[in-house]
Amino acid sequence: MTLRIPILLFGMLALFSWPAAALAAQRVAVFDFELIDTSLDGETYGTRPEEKERLKKLSDQLRNALAKSGQFEVVDIGPVEAAAHGANLQACGGCDATLAQKVGAGLSITGTVQKVSNLILNMNIYIRDVSSQKIIASKSADFRSNTDESWSRTLNYLIKNYVLTPNFGSN
Repeated sequence: MTLRIPILLFGMLALFSWPAAALAAQRVAVFDFELIDTSLDGETYGTRPEEKERLKKLSDQLRNALAKSGQFEVVDIGPVEAAAHGANLQACGGCDATLAQKVGAGLSITGTVQKVSNLILNMNIYIRDVSSQKIIASKSADFRSNTDESWSRTLNYLIKNYVLTPNFGSN
């Protein structure tokens, strides 16, 4: 019994002596999702206004979930937002990491929604380490139905089952 008290006190002391940086949330820049429209509908009519709105909602939904988790500090991408919108973040050779670095983030998160048709879609999330400029994690989920609800549910699934799990960056 007397041995337990010093061990407990030592454990508490060790917890409170961790460097603040080790306990701090990871700074992350979350860029707006991009649409890859390979559908006949998209080829014929272009991107629908509601799909553009959904892309913005997804990005905000992801930012809010990450901030609420306490695992991440979401940085303001406002200073580099125009440059991000002017680039294809999935094909620019890591420019998202460069933009994230400019706003003081250690991680960059980008995402895409690929529309094959109004029935078949796919969502992808990519996390890149800013210092190495390497993708450290990526996840994908297929979903059906081109609606606000299906897009939101798919992102929630990816967040819950992958992004906010302790081993997300280890794949």
